[in-house]
Amino acid sequence: MTAEASSSVEVLRDLVALTKPRLSSMVLITTAGGLWLAGGRLAAPSTWAALLGTTLAVAGAHSLNCYLERDLDRVMARTRNRPLPAGRLDPRVALWFGLATGLASIPLLWFGVNPVTSFLGALALGSYVLWYTPLKTRSPWALHVGALPGALPPLMGWTAARGQIEPAGLVLFAILFVWQLPHFLAISLYRRDDYERAGMKTAPTVWGESATRLHMAAYTALLLPLSVMLVSLRVAGWWYGTAAIALGTAFLVATLPGLQGDPGKPWARKVFLYSLVYNTGLFLALCLDRL
Repeated sequence: MTAEASSSVEVLRDLVALTKPRLSSMVLITTAGGLWLAGGRLAAPSTWAALLGTTLAVAGAHSLNCYLERDLDRVMARTRNRPLPAGRLDPRVALWFGLATGLASIPLLWFGVNPVTSFLGALALGSYVLWYTPLKTRSPWALHVGALPGALPPLMGWTAARGQIEPAGLVLFAILFVWQLPHFLAISLYRRDDYERAGMKTAPTVWGESATRLHMAAYTALLLPLSVMLVSLRVAGWWYGTAAIALGTAFLVATLPGLQGDPGKPWARKVFLYSLVYNTGLFLALCLDRL
């Protein structure tokens, strides 16, 4: 491979890294899940437009977030090796890449799917870049703002299939919205030093660790009735309902030591890892129940 070709591959790799592939893949899975659970008959071109449009919106949001936070990322251990703080990529390239991918998603979703899904995509993109990103250094409520665009993909999948916002789609949105809160609160506990170094206003720093642990348990408890609502709405059956109760109860039990004192960072990381198990298990149960 020539030096020029090698350089092009490295730039491409860094552009992909800007999109935060792990988060983006989860978004794509939840969008596809919303599409499937909605049960509508969507033509193949519209299905692909929905998935590609959502992918572009997420890629744009993450890339612009990396551009805006490049100076903050430089002082945090977990982010200092990203393309921009590490100096591997010109910030202007990241800016234009983020604008191009993000803005391309809106007309693609509008003409390829429907206006409702396009509006939700624009809301996710705009709230993530213009509201959530600057709020992170000002208030711990940024967490709740950031949970909005993070929870919209399954609703976008639902509206892509149905053409309108319906109660079942809103419940999918609510489950993912609430799930993100204990998930990211756990991260803010065991990564507290990193966030404080970057000047971010997280819940442990502003509200205190005791209040943060209380919020984690409360939000996790709320997931139990929310997840079971899909059964009453006939989106899923009792096979899923049983799995949802079991997963939700185990998640809640994992957070309870935080109410009895300070179990430390290892416990917070354990809760974070279990939140991933919960989310994966819940969507897997939905899919198996559907089959």
